[in-house]
Amino acid sequence: MSLSLGFPRARHEFARLWTLPGVYAPQEDTCLLAEAVRSEVAPGMDVLDACTGSGALALYAARRGARVTAVDISWRAALTVRLNALRMRQPVTVRRGSVASAEELGPFDLVVSNPPYVPAPDPALPTRGPARAWDAGNDGREIVDRICSTAPRLLKPHGTLLMVHSALCGTDRTLQQLAAAGMRAEVVDRARIPFGPVLRSRLPWLREQGLLGPDETTEELVVIRAGAPSGAHPPLRDTPEPRDTPEPRDAHAPRDAYRPLRRIHP
Repeated sequence: MSLSLGFPRARHEFARLWTLPGVYAPQEDTCLLAEAVRSEVAPGMDVLDACTGSGALALYAARRGARVTAVDISWRAALTVRLNALRMRQPVTVRRGSVASAEELGPFDLVVSNPPYVPAPDPALPTRGPARAWDAGNDGREIVDRICSTAPRLLKPHGTLLMVHSALCGTDRTLQQLAAAGMRAEVVDRARIPFGPVLRSRLPWLREQGLLGPDETTEELVVIRAGAPSGAHPPLRDTPEPRDTPEPRDAHAPRDAYRPLRRIHP
């Protein structure tokens, strides 16, 4: 399957984005999460894009009529989002800060996040350089855990969290963390991709840590949806689909079916 993941609009929008040096450019995880965002977002929603990077998901939601706030700890990322929002004439509120700092800006109907999640030999989070966009401590969970614990305070009573990360940092652990925070969580999409340059450079260390088997050559990405624990979520608002968006995926298709992707960047 192509990088468009079944809808070319996202690929087209992401291809137009500028990224300053050291800012995470849209890749497969961004596209995978965008598909979940498309199913959730509606005009008038208050949306937070936490760890926004280039602002790809923030702008994706804004173009669909949401009121969007984008937050990132990196000043380069914050500047990148402002530039992209100006170029695309989208009213995105941009704040430089941590995920916790967004609490005073909410609550939100929808929180989306593609956080740093790559396990790294150095337990400390980098404070500068491109690795800041992906390194997340020895187990890859430094930022993921913060999002899990903060999400209930960011969301409205029937709000939804959508987060993408690698299975290398523990899918079950994320589900457990969200449940412990009082949320109902599930995996709603997943895909397998070839290892990129960062993971290839760390293969011996990852295997030594037991995070990868000796024959593994692909990485699993998962999209996790979490919300209020009570019964069913409220129905999604009925909104028209963009003209170039195909019909939604078959509702009866198995959720655990992997979809092969290729990388946007070498």
